[in-house]
Amino acid sequence: MSGIVLSASVRQNLLSLQATAELLSTTQGRLATGNKVNSALDNPTNFFTAQGLNNRASDINNLLDSIGNGVQVLQAANTGITSLQKLVDTAKSIANQVLQAPTGYSTKSTVSSAVALTGNAANLVDGTIIKSGDVLTIAATGGGTATTITFGASESLDQLNTALAANNLTASLDSANKLVITTTNDAASSTIGVVTYPGAGTGTLTFGAVAAPVKDAASQAIRASLVNQYNNIITQISTTAQDSSFNGINLLFGDNLKLTFDETGKSTLNVTGVTFDAAGLGLASLTAGTDFLDNSSANKALTLLSSASTTLRTEASALGSNLSVVQLRQDFNKSLINVLQTGASNLTLADANEEAANSQALSTRQSIAVSALALANQSQQGVLQLLR
Repeated sequence: MSGIVLSASVRQNLLSLQATAELLSTTQGRLATGNKVNSALDNPTNFFTAQGLNNRASDINNLLDSIGNGVQVLQAANTGITSLQKLVDTAKSIANQVLQAPTGYSTKSTVSSAVALTGNAANLVDGTIIKSGDVLTIAATGGGTATTITFGASESLDQLNTALAANNLTASLDSANKLVITTTNDAASSTIGVVTYPGAGTGTLTFGAVAAPVKDAASQAIRASLVNQYNNIITQISTTAQDSSFNGINLLFGDNLKLTFDETGKSTLNVTGVTFDAAGLGLASLTAGTDFLDNSSANKALTLLSSASTTLRTEASALGSNLSVVQLRQDFNKSLINVLQTGASNLTLADANEEAANSQALSTRQSIAVSALALANQSQQGVLQLLR
């Protein structure tokens, strides 16, 4: 090729065509890929910066899957707690039915004075049968507390009942004016504790043998049925807690959850699980013939159920707070990914409108350059005509 001699004008036009072709190739490449920076050769700074932004966006996007699973784990636990709360409320309803059921005993435990009092309801202290300074002691009855009463110069029946109430007992005067002490409905299944009188003083009041309570068969059958219903609910509480899992993680059955929110692993959230089966909530099955016999046993169950309900509400609040945090971080990561990808695009993407205009201009320039090259060759063609 070194043997070919081109005129200065032809060579100039040829160089212009080559430059235009190169620019046109670059423009067409940008239009085809949509990028103005396709490799480090195009713009090293923009290329590697954009690559770093896209890599970070990809890492955070990979975390979104685990965060999404974490949201579902928390929602599964929250759903479980909602169901457990309803089951506890159902168990409360059953215990309340015990309180509304007929007394489980046709006759409650009683003890009666052996002699009639000469005092009355307004003042039991008559100075003979009951004297000032006499002491009445009754051992604890059915979950009550032992009672010790020292009679003063005046003691009404109402005052005596106030003192006996803590021991689940009540006092009355029968038709013969004998002092009768009876268990209340709360301790209907219990036998009155040992009665001692007088502990001091010189009164002549004595008490007969303590009568044990007599069961009412029909009422006890109802209560046994309520025990079975209660136990079914307790079983459902345990199975519901066991089933409140997602993807193998159960926050209501002792598992923990750890979520990572950023690509460095420095931003995390640890959710500590609980054990909310029946035992974990402080609940247990009851025994027919032993439990729900009277109001005291029903009230004991209600106390435990109220405590379980409070525990569930506290955990529900904690789970709700953690769920809000996770959902906020999930939304934040999605927005951050968009910011990173937009930043990378700003560094590498081509302006399609601009490149399309460039392509048209370069095509026009190329056509003009071809025409100019043809004109430059015309002078040499004139010499050729002379030689012919």
